[in-house]
Amino acid sequence: MKTSSQVGLGFRREHLDQFQPGQLPQVDFFEVAPENWMTLGGRLGKAFRAYTEAHRFIAHGLSLSLGGITPLDQDFLKQIKAFLDLHQIEWFSEHLCACSDAGHLYDLMPIPFTDEAVFYVAGRIRETMERLDRRIAIENVSTYLAHGHTMSEAEFTCAVLAEADCDLLLDVNNVYVNSINHGFDAQAFIEAMPTERVRYIHIAGHHRETEHLIVDTHGAEVDEPVWALLAHTYRTHGPLPTLLERDFNLPPLAQLLQETETIRHYLQQSHPLSAEAC
Repeated sequence: MKTSSQVGLGFRREHLDQFQPGQLPQVDFFEVAPENWMTLGGRLGKAFRAYTEAHRFIAHGLSLSLGGITPLDQDFLKQIKAFLDLHQIEWFSEHLCACSDAGHLYDLMPIPFTDEAVFYVAGRIRETMERLDRRIAIENVSTYLAHGHTMSEAEFTCAVLAEADCDLLLDVNNVYVNSINHGFDAQAFIEAMPTERVRYIHIAGHHRETEHLIVDTHGAEVDEPVWALLAHTYRTHGPLPTLLERDFNLPPLAQLLQETETIRHYLQQSHPLSAEAC
């Protein structure tokens, strides 16, 4: 799938009433959070199974807490693996962050960009891949506070990818959000990512609080600067599978499909450049 110009859409429960399994040929793949689906049974469980039998699905985790301080939840990993196996989902990704302490924090919390954190998080990623029996991708997350950093986010991300020997889910919107919030060059971040590790791309909308503060909401249309950064990403790394995230303020399906067609337009217009990556 990585070598083709495919367009994906985040699958939400509302979509069960908006199209039938086997329809929507303009969407090449769907993404789900296992946490939202793996405990469903009955009518909803059967309905979801019909969609995964008819379409290609990938999975994007929300709560493994790869950067957390408590041991990885082994029972939870078993649940995720069973879900992936049942629905024949090969691709799994998670956030490069912490989201738990003594309990779940229900947010994606930043972790310090340090050498120690590189080795710590990479070890947990390797353990996750072993337990899931899959190579996984990690996603760069949006952050609003910088603490204890001894390297840049780009340097940290590259170091974790190399140490863990895993792939990258490159969230272009998060790169743009962080570039405004923390004052760095978004294009330079994109160029620093190793092309051979970028498995696929996320793009989404955000909310601008102030001139220097953007919140990653997944609740609005993709903003023009993010489209421009996506085009730069394709010029740098070539066309890659790209997924539209929309979690809140869900518009009619037809409106979402207009945005996925915009992604397809940029993919078709992309021309890779040779760029040196870490």
